[in-house]
Amino acid sequence: MPIISLPMYHINHQATIGLTSALTTLLQQRGVQAEVTWPQDLLPHWRDDALLLSQTCGYPLVELLPDVQLVGTFQSSAQGCDGPRYRSWLVARSEDEHLTLSDFRGRRAVCNSNDSHSGFNALRYVIAPLAQDGKFFSETHFSGSHRQSLAALRAGHADIAAIDCITWALLRCNFPHELAGLEIIGETPLCAALPLITSAKTDAATLVKLRSALQELTSDPRYQDLLHENLIGGFSVTERAFYDEVKAWKDAAAALGVTAL
Repeated sequence: MPIISLPMYHINHQATIGLTSALTTLLQQRGVQAEVTWPQDLLPHWRDDALLLSQTCGYPLVELLPDVQLVGTFQSSAQGCDGPRYRSWLVARSEDEHLTLSDFRGRRAVCNSNDSHSGFNALRYVIAPLAQDGKFFSETHFSGSHRQSLAALRAGHADIAAIDCITWALLRCNFPHELAGLEIIGETPLCAALPLITSAKTDAATLVKLRSALQELTSDPRYQDLLHENLIGGFSVTERAFYDEVKAWKDAAAALGVTAL
C-alpha cells in the first residue's frame, strides 16, 4: 500500500497523528488509499517507490533525491516564515545574548546533521563571509536533531546553533523548558521551506489528487484547529526550481572557500 509520513516537525505527537489522519481521510475521499508510517531511517523512506507523501528538507532534495517528485510546500504561521519560505534562528545561551555572529569566531558550533539546510547549509552560508582560510568555528559537533543541538547548548557542550524557526516555535508551544536559558542572537535569510514529496512512480492523476487534498486540508475551516496546532498556514504548489537557492547557498559558501563548518 502507498505510504505517507510527516517526520520533519514531529514534536507534538498527537498533532502529527491528527494531521496524517486528516490527510488519509481526504485522500480516501479521492479514491487514494494510504498507510501512515513513522520512519526512523529517512533517506531510504524518501527513496521508497511506495512513497505517496512525505516531507523532506531542501538540502536532501537538491543533493540526494533527484528522482522524487515535488508535491508542494506548506506555508507556516511560525514567526520567521513568509509564505512558503522560512529561516533559521542563530541560538546561543542567555549569557551570550548580547553577542553577534562575528563574536563566535573560534567558538564551538553544533548542527543537527550535515545534510540539513536549516542547521548546516544555512549556518555555513552566513559564516562564510566571516571565515578565515575557510574556517570560522574552532570545532563543530553533529547532534542528530535540532532538539539535541539545543540540549548541547544548554549543557555547555557547544556555543551556537542554527535552529529551524518552525521547530523553535513548536518547542515554545509544546516543550518550552527545552528553550530555557537560550536566546536568539541572529537569523539567516529566508529560504525555500521544507518540500512535500512523492515517489517518481506516482502517476500524474494521483499527484493532482494529492495537491487537491492538501489544498482542502489547508483551506477548509474544519481543520483550522489542527492547522494551528501544527503551525501550518497554507499550502503552495512549488517547482524544483524554487529550491535552487538551497544549492546556491552551498555554492556561495564554497566560492568563499568554506565547504564545512
